[in-house]
Amino acid sequence: MTNIDSTRLIGMFNQVAAALEADKDRLCALDGVIGDADHGIAMELGFSAVRDALAAQDASTLDPTAVFNTAAKSFLNAVGASSGPLYATAFMRAGATVKGKPTLEEADMVAALQAMAKGIQDRGKAEIGEKTMIDAWVPAADAAAATHASGKMLDQCLDAAVEAARQGAEATKAMVAAKGRSARLGDRSLGHMDPGAASAVTVIEAMRQGLATG
Repeated sequence: MTNIDSTRLIGMFNQVAAALEADKDRLCALDGVIGDADHGIAMELGFSAVRDALAAQDASTLDPTAVFNTAAKSFLNAVGASSGPLYATAFMRAGATVKGKPTLEEADMVAALQAMAKGIQDRGKAEIGEKTMIDAWVPAADAAAATHASGKMLDQCLDAAVEAARQGAEATKAMVAAKGRSARLGDRSLGHMDPGAASAVTVIEAMRQGLATG
């Protein structure tokens, strides 16, 4: 059984910030094809702000909900447009899902992942197949939940989430964008991976690494 305290949750966010810093240029290049070439910058800014805001706090005074709420506020303050409200909503939903828990068990973390995906979907009003980050986030959350329901450990649940996110992001190459700035390209968006889905893979993979027990 895995127990995740606030210190470990903060470590997860630190891992995500490092991953986005490393992946920033690739994500900007992807976004340059069908967007404004700034998605990597926005994601790196957002998660760096989360890392810095959490570093300024005393982890021993925070419960997991406070960690997620701090992440939501700092991300939104750093990235006001586009991905900002989406990830802020994701973290707020995760925090609400685990409210009152001093530490998170495996089922709590899987529920938080599901809440994040649902929050992004609700805020963005997107559906699977519209070439957005939803095409990675929803399959990832579903895969984690299904793996947990089959009795597997958290590491295996997160492994399944990463693989599903990768497959979902890859599938966006065959989609025509229906949301956001890339929708104006119509069929010209075909053949290109959605940058939001690509960054979702980076985020989920970094979450897995940050929470890994072995």
